[in-house]
Amino acid sequence: MAKWLMYSKRADFTAMGKKYQIDPVVARILVNRDLTEDAAITAFLHPSEKDLGDGKALKDMDVAVALLQKAIKEKKKIRIIGDYDIDGIQATYILHQGLLRLGAIVDYAIPDRIEDGYGVNIRLMEKCVADGIGLVITCDNGIAAADAIAYAKEAGIEVIVTDHHEVPYEMVEGKKVYHLPPADAVVDPKREDCMYPCKKLCGAVVAWKVIWVLYEAAGIVRQEAMRFMENAAFATIGDVMELVEENRTIVALGIDRLRHTKNLGMQTLIARCDLAPEDISAYHVGFVLGPCLNASGRLDSATKALELLEAEDIESAAGLAETLRQLNEERKVMTEQGVAQAIAQIEQAADADAPVLVIYLHRCMRVSQAS
Repeated sequence: MAKWLMYSKRADFTAMGKKYQIDPVVARILVNRDLTEDAAITAFLHPSEKDLGDGKALKDMDVAVALLQKAIKEKKKIRIIGDYDIDGIQATYILHQGLLRLGAIVDYAIPDRIEDGYGVNIRLMEKCVADGIGLVITCDNGIAAADAIAYAKEAGIEVIVTDHHEVPYEMVEGKKVYHLPPADAVVDPKREDCMYPCKKLCGAVVAWKVIWVLYEAAGIVRQEAMRFMENAAFATIGDVMELVEENRTIVALGIDRLRHTKNLGMQTLIARCDLAPEDISAYHVGFVLGPCLNASGRLDSATKALELLEAEDIESAAGLAETLRQLNEERKVMTEQGVAQAIAQIEQAADADAPVLVIYLHRCMRVSQAS
């Protein structure tokens, strides 16, 4: 029989409880999570905007901002290339709305899950060349797209990568040698030479930091940048980021803003999902609202989710919200069917008692254009 040992660090939990006005059990949890300093405990218990990191600390942020300012001033066409999941959708929304606010000539492209796969590729860059795009900015992707970015650079397009994924590397004599894409700027907290304190940001938060610094440089008041905090929090939850350090602050403050959202599309989606706005929690983002956005990219087109977030009239918002809700219901049914088929394969397999079985179902999860 296994012998279980309970790991617990020592501290005066009663005294901590009195000092911070919390239950001693909560104090024990904080200590077990290595939260022992006053500043860390206060930030955990009472999240505040002052605990948010300065985006200017991200490597290449100054270069990215200068390039965007120049592109806006020179009226260059800017294209955002995002991703079809929650994080990519919210990141694209933040960049699109933020750049429009600054007077940019900007549009966006979301890779098709079937035709393009994940992230920017040469086909998308060829379209940028054909459309006369002067600057491409990626979000939630691009760190591993060296070939596509090299193609764009050769065609005379400036490229800014904003991402949060690991930088590709190879092992040379037992050491990691990292390979950044040949972009004009690469804003990614996972860069080895990036000193930003929180390395666990999602793509939408990185995009938000770009807009935040741009707004600051343009003299736009801080609260205008803060309106994107609900989108950053939504993406942080939806991309299953660790809710520690700055991420916890973003989610704690962003959820409160989401409960009072002024975004018409989000208001409509909340209503379509039969949720009371004041009761929304991280659970509802992760398991009710978020899957509706994800379903658009998985079964149809992620542009529908973006169109919902940017909807300006109740009629279009209502139609898009209902479409996303229905797509998510279809996704649930398809998931149940897939599980049932997998179980049936296992039961019929000759090696059903094997320690590990890998089941492959050859089925493309895509809704036809006519449906």
